[in-house]
Amino acid sequence: MTHRNLISLGVGMALAVLAADQASKWWVLNVLDLPSLGTVAVLPVLNLTMVWNRGVTFGLLNSLGGWGAPVLGVGALLVVSALGVWLTRAERALVACAIGVIAGGAVGNVIDRLRFGAVVDFIHAHAWGWSWYVFNVADAAIVCGVAALLYDGLRTRRQDDRLAGAGERR
Repeated sequence: MTHRNLISLGVGMALAVLAADQASKWWVLNVLDLPSLGTVAVLPVLNLTMVWNRGVTFGLLNSLGGWGAPVLGVGALLVVSALGVWLTRAERALVACAIGVIAGGAVGNVIDRLRFGAVVDFIHAHAWGWSWYVFNVADAAIVCGVAALLYDGLRTRRQDDRLAGAGERR
């Protein structure tokens, strides 16, 4: 894949995640009207539950008060800028996709902070007395993107180690 194609792939993934994230939040807020419903059971292990997250992942830094949205928004945009630089240097499709989905998710949450002063979270997984934090499409994309980068890094390192080992045996 050419360098230009990798950048296009990453940008395309970012735009796809951003569109899916914002569309799902629009639907939850304006069609389903989840803020007035509170919680809707979808499956025995999945609810749609309205949460306004003023902090970061898992509600951390909620105590920033009125400064939270702008501080976290600027921080996220700095991360997205760094991801953009990384994308221009990506050498593999998996890395370009991962960077794109992380950036798209981060921008989706920044848009929420600018519009609402908080992030719209609504996906609530639970089973057998276990309950996960309420999250959104952007959060899921960020987690999957980070997992893909970790996988790629471990896979690449293993391949490098095998190549180095083969060179020593000769």
